Amino acid sequence: QVHLVESGGGLVQAGGSLRLSCAASGRAFSSYAIGWFRQAPGNEREFVAGINWSGGRTKYVDSVEGRFTIARDNAKNTVFLQMNSLKPEDTAVYYCAARWYRDNDVPTVGHDYWGQGTQVTVSS
Repeated sequence: QVHLVESGGGLVQAGGSLRLSCAASGRAFSSYAIGWFRQAPGNEREFVAGINWSGGRTKYVDSVEGRFTIARDNAKNTVFLQMNSLKPEDTAVYYCAARWYRDNDVPTVGHDYWGQGTQVTVSS
């Protein structure tokens, strides 16, 4: 089992940057693929970015490709989401989620453990 805690959200102007962190506790963190998801008011939750268990593969939704970067430090049980060139449409609650997954691709669904979320607000 994995317990996840997000941090790093806040209010930023369009064009600015934020770095989200997802700290995990529990065993075998390096066996989990991690995803970042977001949900804006009135919208369904969507996959934003994911990283496989080793950190060797990543995947992004088209709308953030080239602006967001996901990375992990398995020694510190932490996953990061660096968000640059932020846009008002990036405003949402951001969640990190974990799925036990030792294949080399990056899953976008099926995550079993979720954090409580962190608010990101981008002003125009």
